[in-house]
Amino acid sequence: MIRPIVHDMRPVTLVGGGKVKKSLLNAAIVYAPKIVAADGAADQALRHDHIPDAVIGDFDSISPAARAAIPAARLHQIAEQDSTDFEKCLSRIDAPLIIGVGFGGGRLDHQLAALHGLLRYPERPCLLLGKRDIVFLAPPKLRVDLPRGTRLSLFPMGKVAAGSDGLRWPLDGIGFAPGARIGTSNRVDGPVRIDTDRPEMLIILPAGQLDRVVRVLSAPGAPRWPARSGQ
Repeated sequence: MIRPIVHDMRPVTLVGGGKVKKSLLNAAIVYAPKIVAADGAADQALRHDHIPDAVIGDFDSISPAARAAIPAARLHQIAEQDSTDFEKCLSRIDAPLIIGVGFGGGRLDHQLAALHGLLRYPERPCLLLGKRDIVFLAPPKLRVDLPRGTRLSLFPMGKVAAGSDGLRWPLDGIGFAPGARIGTSNRVDGPVRIDTDRPEMLIILPAGQLDRVVRVLSAPGAPRWPARSGQ
């Protein structure tokens, strides 16, 4: 059992090692003012005039200057190499929602690793914010009002069944799986209901829907997946 390092009753911003625009970071901290940096992302936070509340990682990329600028009590080195720095952070943040910036738009292998992290720790709700899109693991039950015509894509990361209301192309009765059936470019026709039977489905929406999605995912009592066995 991994003991959390960061606790907060509000969402938390997690900064990654990809390119982080100040506008995206500022958009995240509107909802999630506490900032955690994944290893070398501490340098990016400092460049944008934010001292992280915590830095978590194996510390193979944080600069000496950043280590000197951040109080020692906020530096949490995790030496093991069985997880990525994103996963080290994700598993040690206890908050209603984690908003990740700097986990897309760079190396493809790093982006895929971040998506893997969402699945590995489904009990830690996390939304990844990019310039164009937001992506998050579908909770067991999602209820959200979105503007009619909004693009909503679903990408299964395993075999998963789903049911829906409010989508132009319903999800009921479809066997979703990688290499078999995906749900790219669906459209919203009304209040959205999406139920999934396993923590294996990613939902991708335009970044302009950040406010609506954050409020739903971080609401008190929002449905969550349990931790995977062995975590």
